[in-house]
Amino acid sequence: MPQQRWALATPQREAAIALAQSVQLHPYLTQVLLNRGIDTPEAAQVFLQPELQVLPSPAEDFPDLAKAIALLQGAIAQGQLIGICGDYDADGMTSTALLLRALRALGGQVVQAIPSRMQEGYGINRRIVDDFRQQGVQLILTVDNGIAAHDPVAYARELGLAVLITDHHDLPPELPNANAILNPKLIREESPYRGVAGVGVAYLLAVSLAQIMRQTQEMTAPLLELFTLGTIADLAPLTGVNRRWVRRGLGLLPNSRLAGVQALNQVTGVNEENGSLKPEAIGFRLGPRINAVGRLADPQIVIDLLTTDDSGVALEKALRCEEINQLRRRLCELIEQEAIAHLQANPPDLLRDRVLLLVQPEWHHGVIGIVASRLVERYGVPVFIGIYEDEARQHVRGSARGIPEFNVFDGLQACAGILEKFGGHRAAGGFSLKAENLEVMRSRLVRFANQHLQPEHLKPLVTIDVQTSLKDLTFELYQQIDQLHPCGIQNPDPVFWTPNVRVLEQQGMGQNRAHLRLLVAEDDNPNVALKAIGWRMGDHCPIPNRVDIAYKLRLNEWNGKRSIELELVGLRLPANGTGQIPPPKVQTTIPAATTQAPIPPSSISQSSAAALPQKPAPQLALFPSPNAARAANLPAELPGVPFVFNRRRYRCRVVPQATSRILQIHNAEGNLLTIAPKEKRGQLTRTGGEAEWVDLTQPFYASLMQSALNALQLSEKDDWIKKKTN
Repeated sequence: MPQQRWALATPQREAAIALAQSVQLHPYLTQVLLNRGIDTPEAAQVFLQPELQVLPSPAEDFPDLAKAIALLQGAIAQGQLIGICGDYDADGMTSTALLLRALRALGGQVVQAIPSRMQEGYGINRRIVDDFRQQGVQLILTVDNGIAAHDPVAYARELGLAVLITDHHDLPPELPNANAILNPKLIREESPYRGVAGVGVAYLLAVSLAQIMRQTQEMTAPLLELFTLGTIADLAPLTGVNRRWVRRGLGLLPNSRLAGVQALNQVTGVNEENGSLKPEAIGFRLGPRINAVGRLADPQIVIDLLTTDDSGVALEKALRCEEINQLRRRLCELIEQEAIAHLQANPPDLLRDRVLLLVQPEWHHGVIGIVASRLVERYGVPVFIGIYEDEARQHVRGSARGIPEFNVFDGLQACAGILEKFGGHRAAGGFSLKAENLEVMRSRLVRFANQHLQPEHLKPLVTIDVQTSLKDLTFELYQQIDQLHPCGIQNPDPVFWTPNVRVLEQQGMGQNRAHLRLLVAEDDNPNVALKAIGWRMGDHCPIPNRVDIAYKLRLNEWNGKRSIELELVGLRLPANGTGQIPPPKVQTTIPAATTQAPIPPSSISQSSAAALPQKPAPQLALFPSPNAARAANLPAELPGVPFVFNRRRYRCRVVPQATSRILQIHNAEGNLLTIAPKEKRGQLTRTGGEAEWVDLTQPFYASLMQSALNALQLSEKDDWIKKKTN
């Protein structure tokens, strides 16, 4: 069974019923509101309808906002060149794109720069200051960085440049000597603006400037879309103005005015749902593709994607983001596997140390933060992962991820004397140091962890809102949950639990049987049986035939039918502590007749995955089972490199010709798509039929072709990685 600790909210049945009568919600959901500290009808109405909230003027809460507006307004009026220094994560790139669009629309002359993740690391530096000065920049504007950049800011001021810092990261003991600083950590804690991310600060600044200049008509909606993308991708809390503006922005994104967002929606298959997107569509589909570029490639790709108005350029950049994200997923899988293997070969004493510090030479710095998060999920302790930056292994650069009881930024502060550079916030951070100080860092982190963590903290935490009966999990309840959206950080999806359910069926599913699928029922309602899926829980199969389950609700729509399913987040033995392990005949694979193409768990959102199986695309079909292939007189294994597109499996290969090479893509029906270099049409030969020409610029064929090319490139990359690791 999973090693978890469950935190059950205290039931408040009478208060939940009273609040339910006031706001017309199911008592299960008003219990959720009570758990969030929303305990009056007035507070509940504002939460459910955030537009009712009366917001203070941003100028009242940000003391330097008027000064910042004056700096920008003066620079625009005098034709001065403004230099934006951004960051290479989704928050920093969306912030940069937002202010580029806004300042140019307001008549500003603007250039931008983002430091190299691999060569320079996070934040503004002297090289960027020098480059700006050579270009003629007179005002430097940082976004999502700068709050700890004392030396570069002082250097810029010495050169006669003005500096405006916009950031949201935790404050150092002393602030840089900038002309103005906008950071929500500097304002009152009860302010509705307190939780904005870097893109939120940029949005506040841009809209406030546009209002002063009386030019908000056409600007606000596109800026709000970028705000929504960056806020969700950066895991900012969905409370205060974030909840209000993200809710509004999610309604705009399906029919975006931005060519880049339209292209991302097209490439990732994100569709409109009830007139709006769900946050997980961004968090699991759009955001990772933006973030992947900053981790592995040139952030300028994303800046161009989000600032272009040319749909052709946008599609090209979106396909490039998709390609890079596939490489990112593969690298994450390889590094995670290597990290687990290393820890199995060299088991740490986590009960003694209560923190994990892992440094390896061959890993890619751009993805180690993601791997750190996965190791936190697996081991339940804070994780610090580093790589050696040079062949001599003299310098280390790393990323850190924490657990609720461990403040990562404070942990790095405890190591400040030996770190060359560090930054971050409570949940995550980055650092660099000389390799000779690694053991000192380890000892300081162990001491800090032992001061702040108890042994019971060293298991993944499952926070649960309310106990429910399976018979009450209706479509009406699921629809009412929409009123609590957008859900995310500090406003998570409701988590329900049901004790002592019977496991009627269980099986492994997906690639490598990584996931767990159950059919569960209750003794007093034997006719109500619901499907449940546990992502990354396949290792626990088989489980006892009686368990307590914790879950979120998901809607499955397939073949015209709709059903409620459970997304498992927790499993444990019932209160009596016993459960009978089912006999060995338990099925651990899905029958071939119903098997869908396996999908890597990182490639789909949890919400969309809960809806599997999906309706096949009309153009191309799934690969059949070997028996079906023989019945259709097809080879059981078609030639080429396998890949997945739109949840379907294909194979592709490059075939030499007399003077060129062609790309071939096979599907299971025996259809063959042949593509020649630089051609806008391809030849589709169907089984038993004649060849026909298809337009490769159509979104389906363009994305299919790009996925095939990505698979071929990844196949070569795998060979390279194997050689490096061997």
